[in-house]
Amino acid sequence: MNSAASGLPTQPVDLRLVAVDMDGTLLDGDGRIPEGLWPLLERLRERGIAFAPASGRQHATLRRDFGAAGDDMVFIAENGTFVARGDEEVSSDVLANDVVHDIVRRLRALDESHDIGIVLCGKRGAYIERQDDAFRAEADRYYARLDTVADLLAVDDDIIKIAVFDFHDAETSTAPALAWLRPTHQVVISGKHWVDVMNLGVNKGTALRRLQELLGVTPAQTAAFGDYLNDLELLDAAELSFAMADAHPDLVARSRFRAPSNRDGGVLTVLEHLLGE
Repeated sequence: MNSAASGLPTQPVDLRLVAVDMDGTLLDGDGRIPEGLWPLLERLRERGIAFAPASGRQHATLRRDFGAAGDDMVFIAENGTFVARGDEEVSSDVLANDVVHDIVRRLRALDESHDIGIVLCGKRGAYIERQDDAFRAEADRYYARLDTVADLLAVDDDIIKIAVFDFHDAETSTAPALAWLRPTHQVVISGKHWVDVMNLGVNKGTALRRLQELLGVTPAQTAAFGDYLNDLELLDAAELSFAMADAHPDLVARSRFRAPSNRDGGVLTVLEHLLGE
C-alpha cells in the first residue's frame, strides 16, 4: 500500500464489487444514508456490480436501514463476525461462552474506574445491562434489536462480538485495559468511543475475501471505503482502497487512494468516477 495515498484512479477500472463502511464513510454528517445512493444502487445492479455494506453495526440495523434494497444485498455486519445475504446467514464466528463470561466480569470490574457500557452482540440480538439514558442512546444508534437484561451472564444467544462504549476515549482508555486479551482475541478500536472484542482472524477483510471467492471477484475488481481502524483489513482486501478525507492516519497509510469526506458525499463521488459517469 501507499503511505501517501492520494487522488482517484486515472485509468478505467473493471469494477465488480463495492464494500463500504457506514459511520464516517457512507453515512452523511447527520448519520443518514445519502439520498443519492438509492439511484446509484440501481445503476450498480444494472452493471452487475455487487454492493456490500461492511460495518461494526448489527445485521438487523443494516437490514432496517437498507429496506427493500437490501433483499439480495450481502451485509458484512459486526465487523465481519456475521455475514448475511438479505436475511439469510452466510457465515458467523461465535465466541466461547467461558470467554464471554470472563470478559464481562473483567469489564464490570473495569467499570469502577472507567465510564463504560458493555454490549453483548449475539446472532439474534444485542444485550445490555447498563440502563441510563446516555448509554442507551449510544447503543440504540447501532443496534436495532437491543434488549436490556438484568444479567449479561444469563444471556442465551450465540455471542459473536463484545462491544464496549467508552464515554472518554476508547483508543487511550479502554483498549489498553484490554491488552491482556490480545494473545488470544482481537481488540479492535472501531470508533472514538467504541472498542470491540472478537475471535482472532475475524474482521471485515476476511469477510470481504470470502465474498470475493463466492462471487468470483478479484481484489483488482473490488473497491473498499473506510475511515477507522476496524477498516484496515477491509482496505487491504481491495486494490481500489479508499480512505475518507477525515480517516485515521493509520488507515490513510494503508490505502491507495483518498475519497472526499462523508459530509461531502465522498463515496458517491468516487463511485460516479469509477463508473465513468
